[in-house]
Amino acid sequence: MDTFLNFIVASVLAATPLLFGTLGEILTEKSGHLNLGVEGMMFMGGVAGLAGTYYYEKAVGEPNALIAAVIGVVCAFLCAMLGALIYSFLTITLRANQNVTGLALTTFGTGFGNFFGEIMGTAAGGYVSVGTVIKAVFDEGIPVLQDIPIIGKLLFSYNFLVYIAVAMAIVLAYFLNKTRTGLNLRAVGESPATADAAGIPVTAYKYLATCIGGGICGLGGLYIVMNSANGTGGVWVHNSISGYGWLAVAIVIFATWSPVKALICSLVIGSLSVLPYYYQIPFIHSAIYEIFPYLATVAVLIMIIFRKKKNNLPPASLGLAYFREER
Repeated sequence: MDTFLNFIVASVLAATPLLFGTLGEILTEKSGHLNLGVEGMMFMGGVAGLAGTYYYEKAVGEPNALIAAVIGVVCAFLCAMLGALIYSFLTITLRANQNVTGLALTTFGTGFGNFFGEIMGTAAGGYVSVGTVIKAVFDEGIPVLQDIPIIGKLLFSYNFLVYIAVAMAIVLAYFLNKTRTGLNLRAVGESPATADAAGIPVTAYKYLATCIGGGICGLGGLYIVMNSANGTGGVWVHNSISGYGWLAVAIVIFATWSPVKALICSLVIGSLSVLPYYYQIPFIHSAIYEIFPYLATVAVLIMIIFRKKKNNLPPASLGLAYFREER
């Protein structure tokens, strides 16, 4: 029983950075823009969040856990949003190719994160690391409630970023399906010319969705860098994101552009990634388990391709530049 509970908790923790990346990309793609720079934005968010908490701790000596958490989240969100803003300017205003620009953002963001992470580490005398107070706020669950037998471990033993990710999925689903602004955004993604003719400010919707989506991706990078269970525990490690961004891009299709399904799909991939640590079949080499998340993603993508339901299809204008003059 304990092994199963630990497996569920580990699966949720492993799913959280994937969920952030998936939700950010869903919001972006709903505006009709395919941003393949999720990995780069997660790098930017991770290094910025670590830098914010680290320099705050250096400045005050004895950091307040709540303030440190807020600083980390804000720095990660804004820095990743900056990367998304660069992408937005190139693809929305200058109408550059979205695939190429997204790949360039991944390269830029990866270099950005590793460069500034190494700079901070060199200045700190070898490596940069936050103190125990800040580490605890990104690792510990809800006091008292997490001590309840079974239920406490299943529901209340996670750090605050896990609950933010789940809440964000629910809010995003409501926003896209139940609000006028969300429906306008979906209209922009389906047919920007029609939305423009109806008086919807297409450019503003595209910029906001892409930039906010990028900021959400950055929170996934913050989680990886700051969490000890599925990250580096407040220490910058070279190439620490290690492919999470690319998995998130695949999970968007896996979840058929649905924030609620993204919760389930991220949990499935997260559970497959931690499976060898809890349940291992003797005749299967441990290295084989590492490809399970990718195999599952590929299998689902193939199923979606053959089952071309309307609800499973991406926004109609995804990846296409909008030329208002041709409306």
